Amino acid sequence: MKKSSLLSHISTYLHAAYQRYLQTTERSLNRAYEAACLIKAIEDEYFDGEPIPAQHDLYGSSVMNYLHSELNEFLKTVRMSLTEFNVSRSWFSNFSQKTLKLAKNNGVVAVNNTFDIPSKNYANDVLEKLKFIDQIVGKYLEDEVKQPINVPPQLTRIERVSPNKIAQKLPFVKLNKPPESKAEEMSVLPRSILSTLNRLKVELDPKSEDEVVQKFRYSQKRTFVSIRLVLLLVIVPFLTFQLSKHIIVSPIVAQIRNSSQSEIFINYEMEERALEEMHKFEEKLKFEQLLTGTAEVSPLVLEEKIKTKVGEIAQMYRHESTDAIENVFADLCALGAFTWLIIASKREIAILKDFIDQVVYGLSDSAKAFIIILFTDMFVGFHSPHGWEVILSGVSHHLGLPENHGFIFLFIATFPVILDTIFKYWIFRYLNRISPSAVATYRNMNE
Repeated sequence: MKKSSLLSHISTYLHAAYQRYLQTTERSLNRAYEAACLIKAIEDEYFDGEPIPAQHDLYGSSVMNYLHSELNEFLKTVRMSLTEFNVSRSWFSNFSQKTLKLAKNNGVVAVNNTFDIPSKNYANDVLEKLKFIDQIVGKYLEDEVKQPINVPPQLTRIERVSPNKIAQKLPFVKLNKPPESKAEEMSVLPRSILSTLNRLKVELDPKSEDEVVQKFRYSQKRTFVSIRLVLLLVIVPFLTFQLSKHIIVSPIVAQIRNSSQSEIFINYEMEERALEEMHKFEEKLKFEQLLTGTAEVSPLVLEEKIKTKVGEIAQMYRHESTDAIENVFADLCALGAFTWLIIASKREIAILKDFIDQVVYGLSDSAKAFIIILFTDMFVGFHSPHGWEVILSGVSHHLGLPENHGFIFLFIATFPVILDTIFKYWIFRYLNRISPSAVATYRNMNE
């Protein structure tokens, strides 16, 4: 009995170990296959099934950089997964032989019933997945490809790469356009004449109409995606704030803050404002008495009126304190929704960035200068401290915080200066290079 029980434990242990490592092989292959499917999805959605090029007429640099980064991540996943697959397969071969031999030596008879041998369908499925991975990834390692991909010299003669070689030599593909030389940048004819000739060539080309239609469709799609993303970035946090405040946060805070036991004032500033209102009410009663010339009100009646007013003031500030606490938790929910939307919309954000670049840099020089002057005067100009003070006071009141005037003055003294430096650096570093005439117009308007 002891020997049979020992053999049974050995068989069970070997079977479990075999299944565990077999799952590792399948998991690594499936991971590589899924990454290849994602690359294929990008090709089908944006390039009609063609390999991802270095540049494209229908997409801007921001979109292409994002697609290239996604491609590199997927290629990295394929490389690491295939490496794990090959190592585990080679180890499994030795492991299977050793476990079967060990099982036979220990008298385990039902070997085929104990250890699952991969079927023919399983082998065909593995081969099909490897063939698909080779077909998708191999396009970015071949020598004669249509797109100018920078492939290392040791891979320039590879025409068809096996999965083993892909796992060992798969590079991080660099799809950036190689820098042009000075000879290529210079031309014999002026650029205006060359641009006119290129425009005539495009107009006479019979395929130019299709290209114009494709560019219009891309521009239409980019505009739609950008506007939709902007609306979502505004509407989703706002709706999240309202729904979470009135449906989730408000009942919980109302349950915790009992009207008779909770603190009325959550900061000293509220208490000072309440005292100021009470004093104004007393002075108002005395002023009305002197103004109308009526008889002096007895102290008991005056005290009763003051108590009634104090109760109203306390109820008002208790509600304000509760509302401030609810705003804090609702703002956290809205911030979480906004962050989730940013993380989940990386592709749309790249399209929005390209759309903003096209809109901003497509404006006239006077329009650019007008927008720059408007924003700089509003946020870093002479009258901007008053606006920042109002904004910070509103935020403090919204969150139920006391107005720390020292912090407000320090913020006004530092943040606009930093913002002004950023504006000037952007004008000097980017706008002066892209549109020097807009910078000249800005300087003339600013003077």
